Amino acid sequence: MENKVFKIALAGNPNCGKTTIFNRLTGTRQHVGNYPGVTVERKTGFCRIGDFRAEIIDLPGIYSLASSSPEEKVAFQELLNDEIDLILNVIDAGNAQRNMYLTTQLTELDIPMLLAFNMIDDAEKQGLVFDFGKLEQFFGAPIVTTVGSSGQGIDELKNAIAEIRNNPSPQRPVKPKYGPKTDQAIRSLTAGIAALNLPETRRIPARYFAIKVLEDDPEICARPDLEPFRREAEQWRRQIAARNGINSRTLMADVRYGVIAGACREAITISNDRRRQLSDVIDKYVTNRFLGVPIFLVMMYLVFQFTFTLGQFPMDYLEAFFGWLGESVTAVWPAGEAEFLRKLIVDGIIGGVGGVLVFLPNILFLFLAIAILEGTGYMARAAFVMDGFMHMFGLHGKSFIPMLIGFGCSVPAVLATRTIDNESDRRTTIMVVPFISCGARLPIYSMLIPAFFALKYQALVMWILYLIGIIVALGCALVLKSTIFKGEGEVFVMELPPYRLPTLRSILILMWEKTSLYLQKAGTLILLASIILFVISTFPEKSNFSQDYDAAISAVQDSTLTESEKNAAVSRLEAQRKGEALEYSIAGRIGRGLETVMKPIGFDWKVSSALIGAFAAKELFVAQLGILYSVDDPEAEEGTLRQVLQESYTPLQGFCIMLFCLLTVPCIATMAVVRRESNSWRFMFGQILLFTVIAYTITLIVFQTGSILKIGTTISEPAESTVAVETSGNGLAG
Repeated sequence: MENKVFKIALAGNPNCGKTTIFNRLTGTRQHVGNYPGVTVERKTGFCRIGDFRAEIIDLPGIYSLASSSPEEKVAFQELLNDEIDLILNVIDAGNAQRNMYLTTQLTELDIPMLLAFNMIDDAEKQGLVFDFGKLEQFFGAPIVTTVGSSGQGIDELKNAIAEIRNNPSPQRPVKPKYGPKTDQAIRSLTAGIAALNLPETRRIPARYFAIKVLEDDPEICARPDLEPFRREAEQWRRQIAARNGINSRTLMADVRYGVIAGACREAITISNDRRRQLSDVIDKYVTNRFLGVPIFLVMMYLVFQFTFTLGQFPMDYLEAFFGWLGESVTAVWPAGEAEFLRKLIVDGIIGGVGGVLVFLPNILFLFLAIAILEGTGYMARAAFVMDGFMHMFGLHGKSFIPMLIGFGCSVPAVLATRTIDNESDRRTTIMVVPFISCGARLPIYSMLIPAFFALKYQALVMWILYLIGIIVALGCALVLKSTIFKGEGEVFVMELPPYRLPTLRSILILMWEKTSLYLQKAGTLILLASIILFVISTFPEKSNFSQDYDAAISAVQDSTLTESEKNAAVSRLEAQRKGEALEYSIAGRIGRGLETVMKPIGFDWKVSSALIGAFAAKELFVAQLGILYSVDDPEAEEGTLRQVLQESYTPLQGFCIMLFCLLTVPCIATMAVVRRESNSWRFMFGQILLFTVIAYTITLIVFQTGSILKIGTTISEPAESTVAVETSGNGLAG
């Protein structure tokens, strides 16, 4: 018994501060994943309480156990299947009456329960006074008050958990009386289900299953062992409806709300008149039908400004570090020995993976800004504001949530469409959500925007790219909903939590969760793909060049030129040889094959071949360019990849590259999820065709228009030696 892990299920409504309590209890000892078959996140963690070890299972935020959403289904299955020793029900003290509907359902499970009235400080500011003694009697469970953001009450919470674990005593919550006919139906069904002696009824009362069957809960009624009771339950439902004028599910919900209202009248009072909350004042402007969308766009612009301004300095240091690392490996490597392995390490691994990791500061600061907006409650307002806006384009209000997730990654964004019940709305959202600029595209922007645009314009350009993704997604949705995916929309209801100051702890945890996924991707998929891309950029090796470069280099070194002139000439010759070798490789041949098609949109063969790797993962576009433009001579003046690109392409070409990467086919992982979620190969290939046509068409229009108007068509002036190198080593498109 002493070695047994004490299992605690953390349950509560969305926005009740449950995750903050979870983080306070578990710290960094957490594991995050997804429940099998659904996009709902599963969080578990461990903590030491007294002399025993506890496992905390953070259930999804739910309003009830009605099995009407993926979150409710997995929460109930967790409570049903796992040996839960204690339910820790977190309640927003300022909205206790609404939160306690879930509590009434949890009490019927007869699993020991502890109530945490969280954010008690906010409730007290509202003038709420609680008689916790009466509430404890009503629910048959002890109550602890907490303020998760500051850690207040966490020690008391742990002590209460230890008390329940060490001195278990039967809890006797008040069971609601649903009326004579309904209670009679529950007793009849309970007797029949108890006679089955199901394994679950050894832990959870048969009465609970009887209530779920009477409510026609789809998850419970789908069980074959309860099939015999469906007909009996249907007969009871007809009798209840005839007697009360409403169906049994509505009646039972009304009764629960009634007993909660009664308990709240007895145990919760208001010491003074509620003052108008600050959040209400702010919402007058933030959720205003005219100001809401412009404010949202300004907020996103500020996020990008914040990302670039703070991310530039650490990014420069990382860039210098990986440059130094490559040079150091080259310096200590024995000359002429295992050259392929040296190039693989320096150009393939350090140049590829390092080229992606350089943009880690921008990823960090972007997630930091989003975490702050989520923590304050603004993101919920953004969803509310965009709901009405998106209805203009035929999208369901719930579609904004996958799109919001899409700013991080398209894969969970597609999975999140499962919360949309209407099939036409869901398919429309799946089709357009990858247009939203995901985090994988950020390294591309972070590389190209500073290379082609002055600092004062960088946030604006990035804001424009994100805006283009949103506009194209909404435009496609409007067309699809008017043609292929016609159907009626549904009403979307979203809770607006009060504004709060997020804690540093919660922000750092969210940043680490997102950043660790990026690092894992860099250390696995991107590492493997970088090696593959290096190989196809190296082989087959060219043996016959247009001239004898070794002899030419020797002649330069023996000449009477100054040292700087020699270095410039040698660099030019090395770049010419490297360009010929790359063009002869598999990647070069693929790029040359695509160049005919891609030249009208401003892409040369190098950019075209780099796009092949981007289909595996968008970040690999950066890695492939790093490999293609790697410089063997550490003394060369070309400098960083951004400098080389700046000297090779015009700002118009740079913008078109980013535009095409934004709108083109998403990564292979996204396409696999689209295939699984749509259950249709035709749907997936249709999406590939749609994205390819739209990306090419829009980029073609932008590039050709910019070329005609001569907007951004001038290459930045590099040093003299660099001009010589690049104009001879790279054919510019357009």
